[in-house]
Amino acid sequence: MLLSFRFANHRSFRDEQQLNLTPTYRSDDQPEQAVRVVGIFGANASGKSNCLHALSFMRRFVIFSDREVEPGLGVAREPYRLTPEALEAPSHYVVDLSLSGVRHTYGFALDNDGVVEEWLYHYPRNRRRRIFERNGDSYAWGEESGQRVLLERIAEVTASAALFLSTIARFDHRHADGIEPEPLRDVYRWFQTIKSQEHPVFRRNSIASVAWSRDNAIRRTVIELLRAADVGIVDVVTTTSTALDEAPELLPSAELEAEGRSMRSRIRQASERAPRRRLKFAHQGPAGEVLFDLAEESTGTQQLLGLAIEAAQVLSGGGTMCVDEIDASLHPLLTAKLIGLFKGESSNPRHSQLVFTSHDAALLGTIDTEEILRRDEIWFAEKDADGASTLYPLTDFKPRKEGENRQRRYLNGNYGAVPDLSTYLFEQALAARGQVDDEATS
Repeated sequence: MLLSFRFANHRSFRDEQQLNLTPTYRSDDQPEQAVRVVGIFGANASGKSNCLHALSFMRRFVIFSDREVEPGLGVAREPYRLTPEALEAPSHYVVDLSLSGVRHTYGFALDNDGVVEEWLYHYPRNRRRRIFERNGDSYAWGEESGQRVLLERIAEVTASAALFLSTIARFDHRHADGIEPEPLRDVYRWFQTIKSQEHPVFRRNSIASVAWSRDNAIRRTVIELLRAADVGIVDVVTTTSTALDEAPELLPSAELEAEGRSMRSRIRQASERAPRRRLKFAHQGPAGEVLFDLAEESTGTQQLLGLAIEAAQVLSGGGTMCVDEIDASLHPLLTAKLIGLFKGESSNPRHSQLVFTSHDAALLGTIDTEEILRRDEIWFAEKDADGASTLYPLTDFKPRKEGENRQRRYLNGNYGAVPDLSTYLFEQALAARGQVDDEATS
């Protein structure tokens, strides 16, 4: 589980920020080390999306940095750009994780040339143990770092613009039994479990990869969300097609003509070798169920379907799901349903986590007298006068004794993180538009 995420000098975030998922309110029936859901609220361009982007950047750099190294080109990072000092200063990324009940801390710092620092610690019996520390191209190993000679050899071939964790993971695929300790593998594998959806959009290939007929848990969760959304879908069934059947959808006719007969021949040969499973969506009509293809569903339904599949996979297999602007795809009641799936013990036995951004103040309220989000599951993003973003939790504000209408207080600006709207500027813009239209017609 993700306990906290710290980062600095990334996009609109200049100073170090921390998204802390450690529960503020613990009870005997909820002894978990981290909350399962976090929602980040704020105005447009406040930095909400950039917070998720920072975590997504860290994930990508961990998984791919050893393969995307280009000698002499440095690191493609995105520092805060509004001050010249920040352009040269390092960017920092740190996660605190609970893996198999043991805390791990992994982080690194980058500048324009490469990796400045990198480190990994774990805390068996609540005592910090160093796995490794890196300062530029110099490494220090802990007493529990396993086969130090092997680690030193891998460190020697780690590029200055690549992470040691990325390099050792690639080596680990070839020598699965040769590398210790487990913290190196476990942390790398955690990053692989992150699902990041910036503006969730359904992609046919993503659904084709789902073991729909074999994983009943995923199937049940997706169908439950579709039914709850009231989009008219009552069931999802699997059909078999070939590449030739899908050719008109994959390649427009103009492109087929341009490619000529050779392209059609390749498609025909592929169709004979590789039949594909496709999903059809059952709608209930007066005469019974009618099957629709994905392309016949609305854009909103397609977006919902992609999000539902991602959520079902994370809930089934474990991991962390990040969704930017979750309200762009879902009605507030459906978003509350999705949040409830992640918070429920029976629907989320693997303690998967959901981190999302939203403008929807309704998610700060209640449904049927039940709060959608607890106080320690709500965060805000706001920009200061210098254009630098900050993150802060709702728990920084004391709850009112007589009851707290969070939705109203947020919209009234009591928590900040709302747009500073200028009626005067709106009126000026409309007046200027009117003058342009008058000049165009005269």
